[in-house]
Amino acid sequence: MDLSEWIDRHARLTPGRTAIRFPGRDLSYGAFAGQVSSLASAMAASGLKRGDCAAYLGVNSPEMLALLFACARRGVLFMPLNWRLAGPEHRQMLEHCPPSLLFVEPQFIEQIDAFKSSLPALTAIAFGPARPGWIEHGDFLARATGPAPNGAGVDPATPLLICYTSGSTGKPKGVVLSQNAIAWNAANCTELHDLVPEDRILNTLPLFHVGGLNNLTTPALKMGCTVVLHPKFDADACFDAIERERITLTVLVPAQLDMMMASPRWASADFSSLRMITTGSTIVPARIIRAVHARGVPLVQIYGSTETCPIAVCLKAADAARKAGSTGKAAAHCELRVVDESGKDVAQGESGEILVRGPNVMSAYWNAPQETAAALVDGWFHSGDMGHLDAEGFLYVDGRRKEMIISGGENIYPAEIENLLAECQDIAEASVVGRLDERWGEIVVAVVAPKAGHTLTREAVLQLLEGRLARYKHPKDVVFVGELPKTALGKVRKEDLRQMVAQEIGR
Repeated sequence: MDLSEWIDRHARLTPGRTAIRFPGRDLSYGAFAGQVSSLASAMAASGLKRGDCAAYLGVNSPEMLALLFACARRGVLFMPLNWRLAGPEHRQMLEHCPPSLLFVEPQFIEQIDAFKSSLPALTAIAFGPARPGWIEHGDFLARATGPAPNGAGVDPATPLLICYTSGSTGKPKGVVLSQNAIAWNAANCTELHDLVPEDRILNTLPLFHVGGLNNLTTPALKMGCTVVLHPKFDADACFDAIERERITLTVLVPAQLDMMMASPRWASADFSSLRMITTGSTIVPARIIRAVHARGVPLVQIYGSTETCPIAVCLKAADAARKAGSTGKAAAHCELRVVDESGKDVAQGESGEILVRGPNVMSAYWNAPQETAAALVDGWFHSGDMGHLDAEGFLYVDGRRKEMIISGGENIYPAEIENLLAECQDIAEASVVGRLDERWGEIVVAVVAPKAGHTLTREAVLQLLEGRLARYKHPKDVVFVGELPKTALGKVRKEDLRQMVAQEIGR
């Protein structure tokens, strides 16, 4: 059975129940099922076959979710693109996994037009007025010849979702998740949240992240809940929705909670309908945990990654207060290990690498067999993150063995930035590290050594990245040095750099 059957089942049983509440319109399960069917039929009429790819570039919308389920029905790979990225970054992904269909919202068409002619042949579909080389979304749907047949024969192992996550070498990696992985993740989510059809889910996280797509949204649609979907996060709109829609469950990353706590509405907002708030994506500051608990709402943490769909380890609401700071125990259908460098389980309280195994774990990195083999060993996903278990088996994340920086819930890899800075003729060497920040968790700091006789300013360094990387990846600070600290073998001593940039605060 393909995942679109989730929507069809609710369309048969409760066709009038609201599936998605979006600004300006509601979509019932009956109407949503019709939208999925029309899309799948139009895809079939356009010649898409199993194993092809359909990409979407835009902010959160019901159309984006409908495309996911239409792809499930056709056995097609769905690629949601991060709208915050720059054109060259999108181009790299679209060349790595060329889609047959590319759906683009109006505000991003110009960006795609800049390189579309160099991509492998595809059908480009625009929301809004058509332009040369594009098909208007309504005209594409008109290709449908009738209800699309269900996905009978689509194997549960069929790849459904490809989400790109930057690699430690600076090149993006396409994480491939099967229909089966998303279904098992939904089972993990249902058990964690005690999900019932009457729940009202608020999603303000971007659907191009597995956190926005799979932490609650797809599980809620499987259960038959109502999903209140916002195009983007806005603190006031979030408060309004919680109060007006009587939201029972939502996911908010620490950066979002910080913005809400900075609002005068935080102290008086009506949170009485909330059963819990789920958070994750980075280490959660204790002050945020205390602030949410002070409002009488359990804050439950999830540990996971794009590669785990993402729910791998989770904290139950009943344990939220007594185990504050922990990410909980292995999810219902996952296994968890913490190991040393030789692969042996570490003792209680000892730090080691976090390993996860379960049917929700990725199938592979797209067209990257070596990276896949390194990350998946005997079915265990090697996260590169460090953590320890307490006496009761609760996981605490200690940090990251990898050099990844997480700022405001977004993953940033230093190599991406370092590779671009290295192109500047005025820079002798540069390295990028994270610095702790109260609001964002971490911020990006570039440490730059100018060439002898060359003068550089902070503004000149930042300008080197303009239009080449997403804004959230740009350094918030630039520190100039004579030379970078290195080992005897010439490797940059990252820990020394982190200490250096930490000491720059207040100077």
